[in-house]
Amino acid sequence: MNLTDANLGEEYIVKDIVTEDEELDAFLFTLGCYSGEPVTVVSKLRGSYVISVKDGRYNIDKNIAEAILI
Repeated sequence: MNLTDANLGEEYIVKDIVTEDEELDAFLFTLGCYSGEPVTVVSKLRGSYVISVKDGRYNIDKNIAEAILI
């Protein structure tokens, strides 16, 4: 299951990041979004997702959300 399937407000644990793009993988790592970390989808709006990771909130697009397995 990936982040696009998540219920709003529920906390999930990131199981894996599935991408062949090393820059995207490094970007998510800098946000604190990597295996074993909790993540919450705060809102979904027109193909973009606001997620809460660690102490920050970030807006990501659907392609990035699909790469984050929970």
